[in-house]
Amino acid sequence: MEGPLWLLVVSDMTQLETDVVAELIRRKRDLLTRLREMGRRQMELVSDGAMTQLLDVLAAKQRVLDELQRVERDLDPFRGEDPDRRTWRSEALRLECAALLDECEQLLRETVEQERQSEAALTVRRDEAAVRLEGAHLAGRARGAYANGGGATMSQLDLTSEG
Repeated sequence: MEGPLWLLVVSDMTQLETDVVAELIRRKRDLLTRLREMGRRQMELVSDGAMTQLLDVLAAKQRVLDELQRVERDLDPFRGEDPDRRTWRSEALRLECAALLDECEQLLRETVEQERQSEAALTVRRDEAAVRLEGAHLAGRARGAYANGGGATMSQLDLTSEG
């Protein structure tokens, strides 16, 4: 769909602005639900150390985030309005939108927490990898020193008894 959804109101006078708001809020909730599910998958991949698949999930998440930004831009014209002063098709639709907005807030909090946990887990993985790399580097240097004859020579101890 090209252009903001709210512009469709101009071409379809039977549609109320609140119908557009309701649809945008539904889309926002659906996108946030997808992000939460992707975040769960992201955490699994981080735990498994599956970095290639993790990059795929992160790329897919970026596409969902881009779509969420478009929905947020489409909602911008309605942000300053008092929701109680809007004309709703029905009280049920108004209540549904309020519940969806509450759900969006909860999904957003969960997603932000997932991101925080994922970042922390990735930091731990990075630090573990750095320790392993340093250990491998030191082992390689020690091997090289012994291979070049720089290592200590083994002395012999005479354990035969005289006498």
